[in-house]
Amino acid sequence: MSTPARRRLMRDFKRLQEDPPCGVSAAPTDNNIMLWNAVIFGPEDTPFEDGTFKLTLEFTEEYPNKPPTVRFVSKMFHPNIYADGKICLDILQNRWSPTYDVSAILTSIQSLLDEPNPNSPANSVAAQLYQENKREYEKKVQAIVEQSWAEVPEEDHVL
Repeated sequence: MSTPARRRLMRDFKRLQEDPPCGVSAAPTDNNIMLWNAVIFGPEDTPFEDGTFKLTLEFTEEYPNKPPTVRFVSKMFHPNIYADGKICLDILQNRWSPTYDVSAILTSIQSLLDEPNPNSPANSVAAQLYQENKREYEKKVQAIVEQSWAEVPEEDHVL
């Protein structure tokens, strides 16, 4: 059965394949267009550089009128990412707009990695370190970057 949400997700997927944004990739899981796996590569010249971070996006039939639930599957240390991987990002909450597609969501999360908002912390330890001890913060980020390599078996790349 093709619902508006499913048709829109097929369009989002087609657009991702035809015009993939730099440093992110995503695809629906094998048998469910409403559940996607995604990968965000840490942006260059940031503490997250060289990281390969896996996420899941869960859509409801209300998409694109309601945002998907997006979570990091990879371990993260970031002021705006909760311990369970949920992301504190305005466009996934109160600033959502149906004009956002999967590509826009992932690129927004990618830029959040290097531009955290410590005033709205999901991880207060990361937020405090980010503000008070950048070097220590970057060391912890480097550790999760290295961990991210171990989590991604070669044949598992979404690209």
